[in-house]
Amino acid sequence: MTDRQPIRRALVSVFDKSGLDRLAAAFQAAGVDVVSTGSTAQALEDHGLAVTRVEAVTGFPELLDGRVKTLHPRVHAGLLADRRRPEHLDQLDAAGIAPFDLVVCNLYPFEATVADPEASEDAAVERIDVGGPAMVRAAAKNFASVAVVCEVADYGLVEAALAAGGTTLGERRALAALAFARTAAYDGAVATWFAGDEPFPATLPLTGRLLRTLRYGENPHQAAALYALTGLGPAGGPLRRRPDGASAHGLAGAVQVAGKELSYNNLLDADAALGLVAEHADRPFAVVVKHTNPCGAAPGATLEAAYAAALEGDPMSAFGGVVGLSRPLDEATARRIAGVFTEVVLAPGFGAEALEVLAGKPSLRLVEVDLALPPVGALAVRSVRGGLLVQQADLAPDDPAAWTVAAGPAPDAATLEQLELAWTVARHVKSNAIVLVNQGRVVGVGAGQMSRVDSVRIAVAKAGGRAAGAVAGSDAYFPFPDGVEELAAAGVRAVAQPGGSVRDAEVTEAAARAGLTLLLTGRRHFRH
Repeated sequence: MTDRQPIRRALVSVFDKSGLDRLAAAFQAAGVDVVSTGSTAQALEDHGLAVTRVEAVTGFPELLDGRVKTLHPRVHAGLLADRRRPEHLDQLDAAGIAPFDLVVCNLYPFEATVADPEASEDAAVERIDVGGPAMVRAAAKNFASVAVVCEVADYGLVEAALAAGGTTLGERRALAALAFARTAAYDGAVATWFAGDEPFPATLPLTGRLLRTLRYGENPHQAAALYALTGLGPAGGPLRRRPDGASAHGLAGAVQVAGKELSYNNLLDADAALGLVAEHADRPFAVVVKHTNPCGAAPGATLEAAYAAALEGDPMSAFGGVVGLSRPLDEATARRIAGVFTEVVLAPGFGAEALEVLAGKPSLRLVEVDLALPPVGALAVRSVRGGLLVQQADLAPDDPAAWTVAAGPAPDAATLEQLELAWTVARHVKSNAIVLVNQGRVVGVGAGQMSRVDSVRIAVAKAGGRAAGAVAGSDAYFPFPDGVEELAAAGVRAVAQPGGSVRDAEVTEAAARAGLTLLLTGRRHFRH
């Protein structure tokens, strides 16, 4: 066999008809004999390409409303014959079957169908492709002889191969890898749908599509990459997706508008910012994140006011941080951001004036992202050595109206609003987490300490004089009274915490002695 195997005969059967005009022109120019099915054949003919209908090859019309079109020996023998083996060629010749050099097939849009809440079960079942994956897998298995393309985005590879005189073995192997990855993701989505409400099925279908390799990981000696998750969704079905298969929410579906390439650490920090901003998407809100922890966060009457208040939380730590915004970046806010060294700005959009203001900062990464939260019940996955930890993501909303007052006077509406802010920010701080809020903004954060009282001391130190009159949120219970005692000594007047410690009575007594309002949320928000 020569290095390039000519494409003389192709089988084309696609649901997505985009790009067929380009393929038709390329096939016609190269003189390729094209076999095609139903509506695909009609589309190619409409683009001026003469095709052979598959029923002329098989001798059978399409059956069962199109469920059976290509499932026939005259098709699959032409796909699976290994032309390196003389006996395969002899059998093809004896049966009068011509081999295929190329398969172009994209699958029924099962994922998009089940993402539609209005789709019926029958509609979903009809979008489970059988013949398509069979053709794709057959061609991919026989990559030594057949090339396979199953994504519209890869049609350019077909055009290039036709212009070059055929496909190389290396190209066919690479295309086979893409094909098996696609059928694996497809079958994973089908399996997830069939699992229904089972939160943790016996097998977890988890696949990803490489979006880009990164310069390095957390450190320069570590290689890294970003994948779009295509196989994991909430209990009951896959995530809603864009047509390209990437998640419709989150960083895998984001668009970088400007700036240097995003690093692994940039993406981790941006994800932390996105999680908090998405919870406050109903109002102007800003957060500054450093090492995945919020160091400042605040709502505001305007986006500029929100960012200014967030920056005041810890301007020193904000140096080199990631900014998350709940509104499209405007000119006034951009001018404030331009005055602080910032790695990334994450927002649902960027105004033309804002882009102009930041044009002089080519290193600043601007990322446009959808703020939609994943559905409650979506699964979160983390790796451990030799396995995966899977849990429902911490997305369930909290109801401050259901909190109970354990000590001190009941908070007024303004105090409760500030406690809610402290509590929602604490959800996004590494445990042990203590968050102080004063005048509608975060003023002190204690994160990731081995003892909760140390987190209290750090938060108070960060807040300085702003601790007086502040309120606090604690992501988990106080194991000893010392935490609330130190908060009270700093001037904090109210605390929201889950409760649940064996020493709750001692903690409550300490709060009461200090005149501190203590609210029990009944839910903790560890973030390890």
